[in-house]
Amino acid sequence: MNLLEVDTLSLTIGGTQILKNMELSVAPGEVMGLVGESGSGKSMTALAVMQLLPHAARATGRITFNGVDILAATEDQMCALRGDDIGMVFQEPMTALNPVKTIGEQVAEGIRWHTRASRADAEERARKMLDRVGLPSAKFPLSRYPHQLSGGQRQRVVIAIACALKPKLLIADEPTTALDVVLQAQILDLLRDLVAENRMGLLLISHDLAVVTEMADRITILRRGEVMEAGDTARTLSEQLHPYTRQLAQASMHVPARARPHGAGSSLPLLDVEGVSRNYPGRRISLFRRAPDVRAVDDVSLSMAPGQSVALVGRSGCGKSTLARMILALDRPNAGAIRFRGEAIVGKREAALKPARRDMQVVFQDPYGSFDPRQKVERLVAEPLHLLERRPTRAERREMVAHALHEVGLDQRDMDKYPHEFSGGQRQRLSIARAIITRPKLVVADEPVSALDVSIRAQILDLFAGLNQKLGIAYLFITHDLTVARAITDEVLIMHEGRIVERGKTSEVLDHPRSEAAQALVSAAPDLHRAIARRMQEQG
Repeated sequence: MNLLEVDTLSLTIGGTQILKNMELSVAPGEVMGLVGESGSGKSMTALAVMQLLPHAARATGRITFNGVDILAATEDQMCALRGDDIGMVFQEPMTALNPVKTIGEQVAEGIRWHTRASRADAEERARKMLDRVGLPSAKFPLSRYPHQLSGGQRQRVVIAIACALKPKLLIADEPTTALDVVLQAQILDLLRDLVAENRMGLLLISHDLAVVTEMADRITILRRGEVMEAGDTARTLSEQLHPYTRQLAQASMHVPARARPHGAGSSLPLLDVEGVSRNYPGRRISLFRRAPDVRAVDDVSLSMAPGQSVALVGRSGCGKSTLARMILALDRPNAGAIRFRGEAIVGKREAALKPARRDMQVVFQDPYGSFDPRQKVERLVAEPLHLLERRPTRAERREMVAHALHEVGLDQRDMDKYPHEFSGGQRQRLSIARAIITRPKLVVADEPVSALDVSIRAQILDLFAGLNQKLGIAYLFITHDLTVARAITDEVLIMHEGRIVERGKTSEVLDHPRSEAAQALVSAAPDLHRAIARRMQEQG
């Protein structure tokens, strides 16, 4: 008997059909992979199972969990199921966590609610769960808040919350999107163990075909709310009978055509970082004592030429985003110098930084957290235009926003929408549109395609490559995805515990890594061909 059955589920929101005759099932101890492009209805399927659909949604069909009719269940029944029998890992960890509660409180909250455990017992169980997902007590006490963690560390907290009560069904919506490849492998191993130990069903929603192939027993491929193909994972992805399945597989291995960028070859470095370090105060131990300072970045130097594309690769929490903030003059180093186009930016007043800010834009890791949810897309994408020497008129602004949206695969009509009306991948495209609207000389991209499905990721990488060639825009890609680094960058820097431990041409470093940190990243990186071959061999 299946644990979860979705039978002819159709879903409409405001007259728009989101799902059409959706069919899906998950048995105890089974991993079901749900794959599709951004906006195909994957997350809406998960929300329907959790009965967390917006009020305007109209669902028909049937969803049965462990004999319970989900669509007919009362809110009290669902409150008893959510967190206890059905756990969910949401796509964006910062919006899934409460910013005013500690991580210990948030993991223990569900334990206390469903089991009536004492505070001490709940905290002890929370501590064990955080240890298991890679957040040891020595570095990550229960008293930490979400804003004190990196994106990958916050995702681990969300996974700990969802798995703390050993649910019968876990719905994981892009559970490893924000994680580096080493930690991703650890989390996937953890999920496998939970499935095996507790006979837990796992509905794994992902755009990463290699991850799904490694994990899932069966796969369902969704496009525009309809199931295109479903069946055994290895067979489906090796045979690729449906054209859309073949399209996804090709897009996952896409490498943009790249040529020498316009304006390359200048002798003057575009960006020069020399001996930069950044310390943060240690946590308070008592009223009069603090732990030693934490050195997030330790004596880092790098140089970028105009039009050059460089990858900064490393595990979550190694200091990549901190270094990016200093380059963008959003944080000040404790030591060292940073020069952009030959001019020092450390210590400058905000007014003096305006030219640098115009020529240096950023794509943040968390697209939703980087937008004001009260503003429409037109204003959000046009935000950097105030840095131009001559501010555009209203008509010029709308034209520039429309052009930027078109470049990232969105429609002019999207200008009048709010961020919450887009999927996670679409919001990341909005972030990229905002970054390129001023035609900057340098874009610092912090995990720019981590939230995108493989088809849109291929388009965005083509866009980055095209702008690099046509306009000479240089890129600093901060990423844990080695396929992105290999596809789009000239050089790669491997960062580990705040230091650059290896650097060189991308192909040389990734094909023949010398440092232990680089070797760990390369060995843990998922590979679609390798995963299919392994699964086929296991099946005989």
